[in-house]
Formats: sequence, structure tokens, C-alpha cells
Amino acid sequence: MEDIEDLLVGGGGGVPPGFRLPVASAVGVKPKHKKKNNNFQDSLKSYTAAKIPGTQTIYMKTFGCSHNQSDSEYMAGQLSAFGYNLTESQDEADLWLINTCTVKSPSQSAMDTLISKCRSAKKPLVVAGCVPQGSRDLKELEGVRRNKFVEILPINVGCLGACTYCKTKHARGHLGSYTVDSLVGRVRTVIADGVKEIWLSSEDTGAYGRDIGVNLPILLNSLVAELPSDGSAMLRIGMTNPPYILEHLKEIAEVLRHPSVYSFLHVPVQSGSDTILTAMNREYTVGEFRTVVDTLIELVPGMQIATDIICGFPGETDEDFEQTVNLVKEYQFPQVHISQFYPRPGTPAARMKKVPSNVVKKRSRELTTVFESFTPYVEMEGKTERIWITDIATDGSHLVGHTKGYIQVLVVGPETMLGTSAMVKITSVGRWSVFGEVIEILTENVISHQNRVDKISCSNLNETCCSKESETCACGLTSGCEQTEKNDFSVSKDDQKPGDYRSQNIIGWLLRKRKNNSHRKIENEMVSEMEEKQRTSSKVHEWAVVDKALLVGIFVSLLTIIAVFFIWN
Repeated sequence: MEDIEDLLVGGGGGVPPGFRLPVASAVGVKPKHKKKNNNFQDSLKSYTAAKIPGTQTIYMKTFGCSHNQSDSEYMAGQLSAFGYNLTESQDEADLWLINTCTVKSPSQSAMDTLISKCRSAKKPLVVAGCVPQGSRDLKELEGVRRNKFVEILPINVGCLGACTYCKTKHARGHLGSYTVDSLVGRVRTVIADGVKEIWLSSEDTGAYGRDIGVNLPILLNSLVAELPSDGSAMLRIGMTNPPYILEHLKEIAEVLRHPSVYSFLHVPVQSGSDTILTAMNREYTVGEFRTVVDTLIELVPGMQIATDIICGFPGETDEDFEQTVNLVKEYQFPQVHISQFYPRPGTPAARMKKVPSNVVKKRSRELTTVFESFTPYVEMEGKTERIWITDIATDGSHLVGHTKGYIQVLVVGPETMLGTSAMVKITSVGRWSVFGEVIEILTENVISHQNRVDKISCSNLNETCCSKESETCACGLTSGCEQTEKNDFSVSKDDQKPGDYRSQNIIGWLLRKRKNNSHRKIENEMVSEMEEKQRTSSKVHEWAVVDKALLVGIFVSLLTIIAVFFIWN
């Protein structure tokens, strides 16, 4: 599917450029009619609408000027072209789309009321228009975290660059920074909610504040001041391009040294050739990129730098590519995001002479091979590191934590360790992550701990203790709740020995494995039972047909006997 901006400039997909329809008349607004009492059709219709994209019904509301109304007509036209229906009934809609306005207070108030109503109705909500694009105050909108311990916090939208291959400026527009006060207020809120990691997000973090008279160091110092003094929550600085960080290198290095800030930064270089960087309009040289990396590595202990490379940009020669390979070999970056050039419609690079696709693929494979030959974590084996644990690994058997340098560490432990900070001994290293063994818990997840204390109850300290919620039921031992809580959340070296925690880690892992196996066993039993019922039902149905045939035969025989009797008489 093409990008919506591609469609609007005539990018294809069978939709005419600038295609739009009036919202209220030409976009197939569903007429109100009496519902037929057909449960099967209703359930089938509901299933189809929920599962197949392009079949859902959308309620659209527009606030503001005629320009906003025009935007809504364009959106309605695009939605209609892809099969979606529009309705004037809020109850019938599968999703609400609100095109917002920030010019007048009455519109703002009505919009806020509608958003609250949508949340109360538990309907999916899309907010478009001036509020998300133009507001500098994060209190306008709130998100729903996918991970309750991680808050992704946008600090600005748009960018100041004009890279020849990128469409971000088309989609996001010029730089728009949120105010320091609104970002500080958001950090206070999420810390109170129990968040343990805050990721600053942006198209270009380094450009923050240039449109509102502040800069990135001012914001970072304000946010760091709000973090807990015990180091239980961490801040991760987002991606920044070299031009806008050069003048603040020392101040940013000072922030990265802070105990509650990850010593990690994503700085895309894209190419090791100044010729290609000029063609990309990246506004820096390879030498300036080196200055950023060298300064941060020198001033920040354990600094980790990630970068991006585009292979096969138009005009890239073998010599240009060799310079890129040499740059990657020199720094041996622990993380490199390697991509092949792909022309985005409407960008200057799309009109440039392309490198043959087979050459692009070859260069991508070569650079990937070079990168995968690095062993950046081999020296960590046997060392002791502090990690912050916020997630469960995809294998379901490990918890995921990160060191101060944001190196991923996998540990075995109960899910109650999520949201905590711990000291671990690195037992083995891999290419993409390392494995550790928990030695000591440094900070506890206070909110999770309080919830578990409130939920757990025992009638007898000698009985097995279990929570009302199956997810927190990890008390398979014959000990009381109070004792279990102490084991799960010890924060002192004297209260818990390393050997005790290792044994508890193993127990937690075994419990999770047993729970998963139990779930699978129950599912298999349910499937077997359903299949048996279906076979039984089928047999009953078959015998019912035979019985009917026998009854018909008996009835016909009886009639024959009666007829013969009357004939003989």
C-alpha cells in the first residue's frame, strides 16, 4: 500500500490525485434502518468487520475552519477508496476519527468532550488536525503504553533537515518542539505511575528547542532533576543527527555520565564518504561525525554508539562504499542499522541515477558480514554489572535488562523482578546480547509490590499461598505470604544471599515453564474433547437418519398388511 502522501501527489494505487468526497453525502454514509433479527448474519458481519481491513465503519467529526473541512473530505475520500464506510452514528462506528482545531476555545472544549466520550465508550480513536500537529503541550493527548515500565516520550515533531532521500519533512513538517514545562510534567506523572524507563523520541533529538528559544541540554537537565535519586528509573536519549549536537557535545556528555541516564546514543552517519553525504544533503562531514563519536567516547565511560548506513545511494562508487566499510571497521559499532537505498516518490533522490540493484544488494551483504564479525561484548564475561529489568524475552524463559551502556542482558528470574534494578554477574556473551546471573536486587518495584500484598491472602501460614490473579500466583512453596514477599523483594545484602536468589530464579523459571505447559495441556484436552463431541454428534445424526428410514419402512409395511387384509375380505 502506498503512503498517503504518495496518493495525494498522484502516487498511484488507482486513486486520482487529490481525490476527495464530501463527508456527509458522497462517502457512503450508512443509512439508519431497522436491524433484521438474524443472529447468524449479524455475527458474520461482526466477524468480517473485525478481521478484514477495509470493512470497518468510521465515525468522523470535524472541528474548525473550511481548511479542516477540506482535509476531512480528502481523508474521507481516501478511506472510501479503500473500502471503509463512514457513519454519522457514534454507536455503530468501529473507530472514531476526530479532525481537531486549536484556534477557538469552544472548539477545543467540544473536542475534549468528544475525546472523553470516545474513551468512555472504549472505541479506538484517531486524533488528526491541528492539536497533534501544532500543540506544544503534551497534556492535550495521552497514550496507552505497550510496556507499563517504559514511557516513549516525544519531545518534538518534524525536523530542520532536508535530506534528499527522506519524506519525514513531507509527513511531519517543520520542527515543532514541546515546551520544557509540559515535558517535565509528563515525566513526573509517569514516574508516579511506576515507569522505570523513559525513551526520548524525536526525528532529531539534537534539534530540540531551536524553534522555542531553548536547547537540548536545558531540557535534559530539567528532566534528569525529576528522576528518583535511588536510580530506579532511567532516561534514554533518542536519535540525533551530527549537525545539531556538535555545539552541545560537552553538556550532553555530562548528562550521559549521570547515573540515571543510559550511556547510549544513536547517531546516524549514513555514509563514510563526504561526496555521498553532500548528495544526501546531510549537512555534515565524516570528520564532524568522528568528532561527535570521539568526544563522547572520551568523556563518557562505557559509551555505546549506534549508527545507520544506507548502501547503494545514487552515485555511490566502489571507492565511496569502501570508505563506509573502513569507517565501520574502525569504530566497530555494537549496533549498525544497515539498509539498501530505496527511492521514495517525490524526493530529489528518486530522480537521481540509481546504482544497479545487484550491486546494492552485494554491498549490503558485504557490510553486514563485516558488522557481524565484531564481538563487542566479549570482554564483559565474568564482570559484575548493574541492569534495569523491564521486559520478558521472546523465548518466554528470560527477563530482559539493560546495563548503563544499554547493552541487553538476559537473566532467569520471576516476573516479579520486572521493574526492578539488580546487580548481575555476566556468565556468557553472545553477538547481540549477554547472559547474566542475578546477585542482588537493588531497587524494588514498589507499585507492583504493593498490589501483590493487597491481592494475596492466606488462611494459614502453613498452607500454600496463592494470589487471586493467576499471573501473580507464584507461591507453590509451603510458606506464608509474608515470607514469600520477603524473598521476592529483598533489597539488602544481609537479607538475601546470592545463592538464595539464584535458587529462586530457577524456581520462577520452572513455574513459568510449568504454567505454559499446563496451558498447552488444557488447550489440547479442550480440543480433544471438542473433537470427540463432534464425532459423537455426527454418529447421533447418522443413527437418526437410519431410525427414520426404519420407521418409514415399518409404516409402509403396516399399510400393505392392512390393504391386503381388506382385499381378501
